[in-house]
Amino acid sequence: MNKVYKVLAIDDENDILDLLQYNLAKEGYEVKVANNGKRGIEIAKDFVPDVILLDIMMPGIDGVETCRQLRENTKLANSFIVFLTARAEEYSEIAAFDNGADDYIIKPIKPRALMSRIAALLRRDIKDTDTSNSSRVVIGDLIIDRSSYIVHKGDQQISLPKKEFELLYYLATNPNKVYNRDELLASIWGTDVYVLSRTVDVHIRKVREKVGEELIQTIKGVGYKFNNV
Repeated sequence: MNKVYKVLAIDDENDILDLLQYNLAKEGYEVKVANNGKRGIEIAKDFVPDVILLDIMMPGIDGVETCRQLRENTKLANSFIVFLTARAEEYSEIAAFDNGADDYIIKPIKPRALMSRIAALLRRDIKDTDTSNSSRVVIGDLIIDRSSYIVHKGDQQISLPKKEFELLYYLATNPNKVYNRDELLASIWGTDVYVLSRTVDVHIRKVREKVGEELIQTIKGVGYKFNNV
């Protein structure tokens, strides 16, 4: 029996929520909606969606803050967060990825194109799950467990958002090899999702803050490598 994926749409425009709910349900998704960030966070805690569609411009808690709070919930570590917004400025996109977004889509977008983007994310998730037979990487006092998406460093347990974890895991399974930004974008975000190359820098910075500056080295003018120390 095929898994029924769950999608939560958060937007303050009811017309957009109705459109999303109709098209997602037609594609076979289980759908819930919320018309503000606070309500969306509450629903997500129990619903635990596979994909969260999120607007930026909302009253009360805006989309970026909503994303940050969602990423603090370890139950949602494997949820994809996709911004669907009219805000096309680069700083808005950077803020979204800085707070844990997986994709950033500019409105308006045709429903079929959106369904294709969501399906691409979920296909990638299935592929990652199927190819993760070697699920643990142990380097010194660092343990990266792919089966639980949990990192241990010494006695400390560290929870990372999905893309930060995947970036760390990918670099750690290929230690001392230098990757440029385009290679990391293609490997972690895939070719179906358009994101800025600076997104890699943001995620590297966040991973370093959590697991240690010394583990990931910047090779100036080239890219990044994991130091197998």
